[in-house]
Amino acid sequence: MITDLYSVDSVRKTHVKKSSPMDNEVPYLAFEELERSVKAALETYSNVHRGSGHYSLITTELFELARDITLDYLKLDKAGYIIIFCTPQQAESFKTQLKPASYQIISSKDIGLPLGLRAMAVKKNALPKGIPFQTGGSVAKMVSPYSVIWTDAPQKFEAGTPCAINAIAFAAALRIMQAFGIDCFSLPDDVSFSLTGILWQDEFSEYSGLQLLAELRKQLVGYDLHVPTADGEKPFINLDNAASTPTFFPVWNVVRKVWRQSEKMHAALVCEVKMILAGFLGANIEKFEIIFTCNTTEALNIVAHILQNELNDVKGSVILNTLLEHNSNELPWRYIPGVSLIKLSVDNEGFVNMDELEQLLKNYNQEGIFGKKRIRIVAISGSSNILGTFNDIQAISRIVHKFGARLLVDAAQVIAHRDINMDKLDIDYLAFSGHKVYAPFGCGALIVRKEHMHIDHCELERIRTSGEENIVGIATLGKAITLLQRIGMDVIEKSEKALVHRLLKGMSGIRGIEIFGIRDKDSDRHHQNGSIVSFSMKNVPHNLVAKKLAEQGGIGVRNGCFCAHLLVKFLLKIHPARAFAADAGFILLPRLTGFFIPGLVRVSFGLENDNNDVDELIRNLERITGAPSSIINRMLASTRNGTPFLSGISVKKQMEEFTEMRVQKVYYSKIDPI
Repeated sequence: MITDLYSVDSVRKTHVKKSSPMDNEVPYLAFEELERSVKAALETYSNVHRGSGHYSLITTELFELARDITLDYLKLDKAGYIIIFCTPQQAESFKTQLKPASYQIISSKDIGLPLGLRAMAVKKNALPKGIPFQTGGSVAKMVSPYSVIWTDAPQKFEAGTPCAINAIAFAAALRIMQAFGIDCFSLPDDVSFSLTGILWQDEFSEYSGLQLLAELRKQLVGYDLHVPTADGEKPFINLDNAASTPTFFPVWNVVRKVWRQSEKMHAALVCEVKMILAGFLGANIEKFEIIFTCNTTEALNIVAHILQNELNDVKGSVILNTLLEHNSNELPWRYIPGVSLIKLSVDNEGFVNMDELEQLLKNYNQEGIFGKKRIRIVAISGSSNILGTFNDIQAISRIVHKFGARLLVDAAQVIAHRDINMDKLDIDYLAFSGHKVYAPFGCGALIVRKEHMHIDHCELERIRTSGEENIVGIATLGKAITLLQRIGMDVIEKSEKALVHRLLKGMSGIRGIEIFGIRDKDSDRHHQNGSIVSFSMKNVPHNLVAKKLAEQGGIGVRNGCFCAHLLVKFLLKIHPARAFAADAGFILLPRLTGFFIPGLVRVSFGLENDNNDVDELIRNLERITGAPSSIINRMLASTRNGTPFLSGISVKKQMEEFTEMRVQKVYYSKIDPI
């Protein structure tokens, strides 16, 4: 049976007759409870371990509790085991580093949910040392040109932004199974929704452009939720969209349908979303391979693996990237055996030196100045996750291909903000994440020209199968892209530029603020500015600024190095001796060192933000700069350091109570089994 109905009750009534035994009601009750739980998590969703606001604290707590719930379900001792959340492909790679008796695995498939998740319970004393099986964002405490200080487990083995919502849903499902039974998520096999009903139709189908944007803002899951601050309850303002974006009800409704979708329809859904991506990215399906991953980091690690296969017997291969890069577009290239990695400089506004790019390619690939060494790949971010500036990919591509190299674009910070056409721009590889594009359900994508897919067919099929198991993530990514298309990327770009312009104008009147990147709202380069503004304060350390914004204004931003340590060191002019001291500190006194690490404060806009959010931020920045600061904090701020001296506002208890209340709402409601 195919239906386009939104109502879950309608689906239930279709399949459950009045004379049916009570057991037939179980799946519908189980899914309703799962919906309630995950919707509550989405209401306060933010990136884990990284943001400073209330929502980041809550999502982090929910994500970490998902590990404990999983260990409890497996009846394993928390003192001896740790949970690592993986994709199927990541789990297979991780297993090669472990002894068979040192781990257990439970799959989202085991519980009947299409989340593409593996929870690996690994003995703590069996965790491998050294380089993790995937490298990139979040796996490193500090990255220097020639060394990496790896973070601790479990983050060390969860490269990139983890699929936090999927893990939370997984843990919630385990609790529901304990109440309703192991088969509680098994529905009749003929429950299906049409592809049109899932991906294309919604209650806003008649809207487009600015009108749709205005309607979507009111459809944010968690819209107008209030949080405790030092001045009483206020609506939460999310200004950390560069880390991860929230979602909207039209996307959430896709999750509700796909959970119930007949598995027979999954292949058709995958094909339809591939066509959506092909159209959105100008990646003709006949020319490009589209592979679903869990995030940008996994996608780039797959490219590194493909290149390792291709360049294994090709001596002198070089990969060129830039100082702009997120660790996810830097670390994977470091560890390809026999391949060298070199860096292209950038200016203080975050733009690549085009003359240097051409000269390097000419020296290596045309004039042979470096012997047999040849630049094979130029790997560059489409936009900096710190400075928000967009490089001229068309001009870069022309130079790269002129000298016989290939172009890889890390589009994580582009996909939700600018048009990008792979065929027109002659891009060879492109990677991005759904959690940057209002679909935070553990799905990303890698798009590769088919002639560059140097990988065994069986291995490619394993990678494909791994990504396509997360049908929830794929469908929500497809839906989010259709919403962006209906709004129009030109409309989004214009809206975000207006917010940045307003913020730069407001910040220009605040003493003691230094902006990094394009500072002048009237700069000729402003058209190349994205939705990000990073700054520091003369008298207030970066981590204290972020804390005060959260506690006083209910504003969530991010501070620190943003998994782009090399760029932050360049922007802040950190001396190599000081960088070496930080590396040593992370080895000897990691907790204390973490407080003192230099960094910036980052504001990043998304679809839900408007002028009121900007004005509220400016008011709070004025308040922070006008407040007295201790001598030691002024000294630390002058050297760009963070501070361990963070006390001063008596709202910590209220924030903790609010976090606990939200956690209880997700995991610990009363469940009455049948």
